[in-house]
Formats: sequence, structure tokens, C-alpha cells
Amino acid sequence: MESTKLKRPKHKGSPKLFKNPILEKLTHTHISIPLIIFGVIAAALIYYGIIEKGFEVPEMVLLFFAGMFFFTLVEYLMHRYLYHIPATTPRRQKLSYTMHGVHHDYPKDKSRLAMPPVLSLIIATVLFIIYRAVLGDYVFGFLAGFLIGYAGYLAVHYSVHAFKVPNNFLKVLWHHHSIHHYREPDRAFGVSSPLWDHIFRTMPRKSPKSERAKVGTSIDPS
Repeated sequence: MESTKLKRPKHKGSPKLFKNPILEKLTHTHISIPLIIFGVIAAALIYYGIIEKGFEVPEMVLLFFAGMFFFTLVEYLMHRYLYHIPATTPRRQKLSYTMHGVHHDYPKDKSRLAMPPVLSLIIATVLFIIYRAVLGDYVFGFLAGFLIGYAGYLAVHYSVHAFKVPNNFLKVLWHHHSIHHYREPDRAFGVSSPLWDHIFRTMPRKSPKSERAKVGTSIDPS
């Protein structure tokens, strides 16, 4: 059973996830907060890598883009296999809904379009420890790119849900994500890029041109 069923989403309101008021408050995040936090952390990592560890700028640039590229794969895998984990038990169903199902039910809830900063900072710290063990000092450039990749993903995801479809090359991302929400929740898992959907063959199925045009006009086709 899919973790999120294809059903009519609610475009107003914000559901309560926790009885505890502190936990409930932590589930709401203004998009600017994680963008600032991870932008500053990424800049500090690059600065430390160049000034304190002696990396040349070209080295840091390569590590930075390697980290950004790796993030797109992690984004895809997490969205496909963690956020859409089959809800085979009540506990899994609750976990799935709390992590991601609520977003499918309330896609216009702007305060829940980013992971709570406290949780994302904990995950970033764990990633630093793991990457440091694997990459050594290369972690400073690599993790900086990874975090900017995450910030870019947040910016794209927020824009797709909060703003109208732009009349430029970014329109493909609006179209791609709207298909995931409104037509095929088992496909189109890439948000910042459809690259891994192409590679792992989860691109949307072909549909009549009239239907594609309708879905592509907005993240909210109603």
C-alpha cells in the first residue's frame, strides 16, 4: 500500500500532528530559516577548508559540485524509499504521514515545506561525522556542496508550491512535481532535478496532451 494515496488535497489549513504544543510548534518552519542556516554553514565550511586546511580554490569547487550532485541522488532515494515507505503497519502509517503524507494532503501549507531546522541540523551533524570518516578533510568542500544542494532543493520545492508556474526553463520542475502530487505519486520523485527519474525509470507515464497541459499549468490544477 502506498504511503500517500492519490486523493483530493486540501489547499487551506494546517493539520495538527502532535498533542504536545512544543513538538507541534517545531513542525512549522519558515522557509528562510533553513536557507540562511545552511547557507552560512556551507560558507563556513568552505572558508575553513581553504584558510585552515589549505585547499586550493579549484579543489574546493570540484568538491562542492560533487557534493551538490550527490545530494540529488540522496534526495531522490529518500523521497522514493523513505517518504513513500509502504504503510504496512499502523506505526509505519503514522511515520509515513508525519514525514510526508501530510504534505500530500496539505501541499499549500507553506510552514511545512521544509524539515524542522533542529532535526535537519542533527542530520547534518551526523552526515559530517560520516563524511569526515570517509573523506577526511575533503568533507569541508563536499558537505558544503551537499548542504547547498539541500538549500536549493528547499527553494525549488517551496517555489513550486507557493508561486505560479514561471514562463522559463524552470517550468519543467513545476510540471514534474505537479504530476507527482496530482497524477502519479509513485513516479516523478525528483524535485530539484528529474535526472534520477530518468536513470531509474520513474519518469511519468505518457498521457494525452490535453491532460499534460492541464497538469503543467500549476501545482494546483483545481
